[in-house]
Amino acid sequence: MKYFVGIDLHSDKSSIGMIDTKDRRIVKRNVENNLEVILKILKSHKSKIHGVVVESTYNWYWLVDGLMDAGYKVHLSNPSANLQYSGLKYSDDKSDAFWLAHLLRLGILKTGYIYPKEIRPVRDLLRKRIMLVRHRTAHLLSLGGMVHRNTGKPMNGNQIKKVEDGFFGELFPEDEHLSMAAGCDHEVIGFLTKKAKEIEATVLKEVKLKPPFQKLLEVPGIGKILAITIWLETGDISRFQQVGDYSSYCRCVSSTRISNGKKKGSGNKKNGNRYLAWAYVEAANFMKRYSPIARSWYQRKASKTSNIVATKALSNKIAKACYYIIKNQTSFNPRMLFYPEFMR
Repeated sequence: MKYFVGIDLHSDKSSIGMIDTKDRRIVKRNVENNLEVILKILKSHKSKIHGVVVESTYNWYWLVDGLMDAGYKVHLSNPSANLQYSGLKYSDDKSDAFWLAHLLRLGILKTGYIYPKEIRPVRDLLRKRIMLVRHRTAHLLSLGGMVHRNTGKPMNGNQIKKVEDGFFGELFPEDEHLSMAAGCDHEVIGFLTKKAKEIEATVLKEVKLKPPFQKLLEVPGIGKILAITIWLETGDISRFQQVGDYSSYCRCVSSTRISNGKKKGSGNKKNGNRYLAWAYVEAANFMKRYSPIARSWYQRKASKTSNIVATKALSNKIAKACYYIIKNQTSFNPRMLFYPEFMR
């Protein structure tokens, strides 16, 4: 007889529910988040356990890796796809664990992607760089706004990065408070820039683009860092059966729900990979700058909608193009991407 295990994972504890093929409850336990304790509970039933389901929360790495190292077949539950009936009168952690096991037994569990343990630290390091760059952008905008408010002269990010230490003390000689505030921003910007470059150097040294992803460098607007980001965040391209699945995962499609031509609400806008969404928007901003055919398409789209919508639409086209480039190992062809638009 086969057993099916569901684990409802939380920040400090987990609920374990085990059922058999007839849906009878074998184990029902609430335990602290301790891998040794969890493995001890499962050990006596290991030969009969067909699979273990772990809820995909922010802290699943340690548990999934530990269970896989112990020889269990692990499934990562997709919380947004496995929704319980909203009319349930009562539920708790234990019932949630049994529900996950029940979905596995029926073969209808919607699973997430378990990213390979070996390359995961590099991917997370690159995510740290994205966070640092966003913080740097916030300080650049804050400092630029401060200078513009108090001097009447705009100062963009590139100009701020080039100024030397002590510049803002000379710019605001009569107000030590403004000078200190500007100096703090400038020091933080320099520190974040330094750390971002260190991460870039480390990542480029540690990993080399795999052959399926090397052709991404042919796409205007995609450099080494964006290509590696797309590679590390995409993972196995074969897990996306259709191009629309990949585009949706990259958050490049609308989440609007339409009925009878009217908007009836919206879906989960955050469902997908926010790092891929960022990468393709960045690629769109660079492509419209360096590719004349992309810039012409963008300008036509923006004239009918808005700059934001046009940028997002361009990122969607790039994501779809990259899907076929990676999957079919084809070279980037701008006319294939934009030609239908110019024929209208």
